[in-house]
Order: sequence, then structure tokens, then C-alpha cells
Amino acid sequence: MKHVEFETEPAAAVDLAGDRIKVLREFTTDLAARGEELGLIGPLELPRLWTRHVLNSAVLAPLIQSDARVADIGTGGGMPGLVLAIVRPDAHFLLVEPMERRCIWLNEQIERLGLSNAEVRRGRAEEFHGAFEVDQITARAVTALRKLVPLTAPLVKDGGEMLFLKGAAIENEIDAAEKVLRKYRLRDITIEELGKGQLAETTRVFRARLGSHG
Repeated sequence: MKHVEFETEPAAAVDLAGDRIKVLREFTTDLAARGEELGLIGPLELPRLWTRHVLNSAVLAPLIQSDARVADIGTGGGMPGLVLAIVRPDAHFLLVEPMERRCIWLNEQIERLGLSNAEVRRGRAEEFHGAFEVDQITARAVTALRKLVPLTAPLVKDGGEMLFLKGAAIENEIDAAEKVLRKYRLRDITIEELGKGQLAETTRVFRARLGSHG
């Protein structure tokens, strides 16, 4: 069996994590060591773990508001929610994940890394409708916008913000979700391209505000 090499830490990691780089390294090293065994990452992901997964999540950090309450839907192995909790200790993160073994991993990382600004909520997004409201909501590789918006909008307070990491087909997703976006009164819709000059492959983010102006 061929040994797969863990990607060397890119220079951009320090730029994106700042004084939180040591904690981010601890998380990434553990994910590299146990992620495939636990079903958190695929067998081919080690050579691009930093760039494709960890830093792809970390570039979202500047869009997180200070003191915001943020829900990350379908956190999985920690992307982007746990990565953001590491690099943005000034915001509070609810990590929503339905799979028990992933929740165990997330709770273990929160304790091991000493994160006081993150907590795990086991379940699907729709199970928490009415249970809490957040200032911002994030998701990565969960589902298409036309399905994702109805799942997440009830969790966002009026005037709150959606930040969804998306692929190259994001414009097609927006077109296909036109009726849904109107139904849930999304406004200020933009596609942000993050990581230019830092990562070889930039990150596209669907960004929108919910409801009333102001």
C-alpha cells in the first residue's frame, strides 16, 4: 500500500491564523493522523489537507463578526466551524452535526484544544428550528442553495447573515434558488472570492443578509 504524504504547511497558514497558528497546527495534525480512520476525510485528502480543507475554511474568518453567535451546519470533521472557532476566539460557534462519531471527535477537539467558544449540537439543522437564533450561519459542502436556505434561514435572526462556502457552479445555484431566495427575503446577495494571493485555489462564498434592512 502506497504511503500518502501529509501536505506541508503552506506559508499562508500563519497569515490566516496569526497568533492562533499553534492551535490550528495541533488540530490539523490530529486530523491528518486520524481523520481517514474516523471517516472525516477521504483517503486522497492528506496531500491537500491544509489548502483544500483547513485554509479553505480559515479564509472565511474575516467575515465573522466580533462577538457574533455563529452556527455551522454539517460541521463534519470541523470545516469550517471548528477551524473558525480556533482562529476567531472572539466569536461563539454552535457546531451542528447529526453523526454521533463526528460529534465525539468535535467534542474531543474542543476539550483538547481548550476552546471555550465552541459547543456541539447533535442533529440536523431543521431539528433546531425554534431552538436558537444566530447572528451568522455557515456551511460547507452541505447541499444546493435551494435546499440549504430553507434549512438554515429559520436559525438566523432578522438582519443576520448567511456565509456558505461554494464551488465554481455557485452562480447556477443562485439562479436555481431564485424563488427560495425571494421567499426567505434574502438581500445584499454577493459572491465573495476569498484567498486571492494566499491560496492557489480561491474560496467562493455565497453571502446574503436575511430580512429587514438595517
